This record gives sequence, structure tokens and C-alpha cells, in this order.
Amino acid sequence: MLKVGFTGALRSSVNGHAQVDAQASTIRELLSGLVQRYPDLAEHVDQGIAVALDGEIYRDDWSKPIPDGSAVFLLPRIQGG
Repeated sequence: MLKVGFTGALRSSVNGHAQVDAQASTIRELLSGLVQRYPDLAEHVDQGIAVALDGEIYRDDWSKPIPDGSAVFLLPRIQGG
């Protein structure tokens, strides 16, 4: 079981939770499961979202395995120039 944390900007999409439990073996599986549970999160995922696993940020590698016991946080993607 993973504990997934959310930044303030995403919390409103997950019913105000700062953290939820989830089961997933990859980032793609995690995001898919979270969107099924919290449909309002889909808009953020579509706009771009970053996933931090143990402090390392992944933006596009959704096939990345999530090791057991990882610290997982979802962050809105920051656009740069």
C-alpha cells in the first residue's frame, strides 16, 4: 500500500485530502487508479502533472515502477520558458 501526498493545489480534486492510500506498481497505474477514485483529478492529469518518488520528479515516464515503501507526491506541472 502506498501513501500518496498532494500539494495544496491538487487537494481540492481529492476531496481535500492531504494524503490517500493507493495500490499501484507503476506511475501510470497510480494515476489511472486515482482518477477513477477522484474524477476531478483528471483535469490536472490532462494539463500535466509531476510525480515525485522519493524526492525524484518524473514528468513523462509513466512506466516507472514504484518501489514498495516509496514516498509519493503529486504536484502540478510547472511550465517554464
